[in-house]
Amino acid sequence: MDFWAWLILITKVLAIFVLFALGAIPLVLLERWVLGRMQSRYGPHRVGWRGSLQSAADGLKLGIKEDMIPGKSDKGVYWFAPVMMVMPAMAAWAIVPFGPEVEMGRTIGLWVADLNVGILFFLAMGSLGVYGVVMSGWSSNSKYAHLGALRSSAQVISYELVMGLAVLAVIIYAGSLSLIDIVNAQAGLWFIVPQLIGFLLFVFAAVAETNRAPFDLPEAESELVAGFHVEYSGMRWAFFFMAEYANMLLMAALVATLFLGGWNGWTIPGLEALTGVIWFLLKVSLFMFGFFLLRATQPRFRYDQLMNFCWKILIPIGVVNLLIAAGLRMAWS
Repeated sequence: MDFWAWLILITKVLAIFVLFALGAIPLVLLERWVLGRMQSRYGPHRVGWRGSLQSAADGLKLGIKEDMIPGKSDKGVYWFAPVMMVMPAMAAWAIVPFGPEVEMGRTIGLWVADLNVGILFFLAMGSLGVYGVVMSGWSSNSKYAHLGALRSSAQVISYELVMGLAVLAVIIYAGSLSLIDIVNAQAGLWFIVPQLIGFLLFVFAAVAETNRAPFDLPEAESELVAGFHVEYSGMRWAFFFMAEYANMLLMAALVATLFLGGWNGWTIPGLEALTGVIWFLLKVSLFMFGFFLLRATQPRFRYDQLMNFCWKILIPIGVVNLLIAAGLRMAWS
């Protein structure tokens, strides 16, 4: 690689890092405004103009808050657990394509890396996040954190299977594991049309993987605690928070890429790259609004209902959908 190739790569990595580090601030503010409007109450409206600085104030508060560590905790594992939540979430962003290639003296793809096994990389990073959950719950030396970690790890591992079945159906249609190839394969028809069932399976799994309502079972109302990270405070707790919103954005980006055509849409001649990025961001924003809508309107599942919904309903539907997709693909070939 020459100097300019390295410079472009470093610029892309820094852009992803800034998006990861600062993305949660506006998202939290938007979520509070949306929830307040939907539930007929005020959102944040005091700090800054109409509450626009509330999230920044919360971040400052977490930054200067005392970092408490339980006396009998395993301090090494306790310290490293938030890192294990943040790093896989950040690494998975490397394969997300934000738009088509741009000609700026040389061809520049609006993504960090085009892996020929991009889908496997995404699933692997999602699985690694479970280690952070288990490590945080076990190292805290708290039965409530331990129970929350057990619930969350079982939930994530179970719904990872549902997500894998939905993704396999997309791979059958696209004929590739590369996200760029999957987007290009949807130039004529988005995969949500032939794979509506796979789309719904992926959406259910995405909500459960991110521990969002109505699947936020690590936070049990009967225990009056926050689940596996109940013993964390300050910036260590903020790492869990950042990872949650980064994973929400990642799932929204993957839904847009796998089922909604990625950057494909109506384009303006001469501005294909710009309109492609705008289409991608609009699709991601639509799915993020869906996250907010679910939290505002749906009651929380019981844990047995959550697991029964996965193993007795979603997984059998996913297997049947995969067999049908494979059969149709063979017939069309």
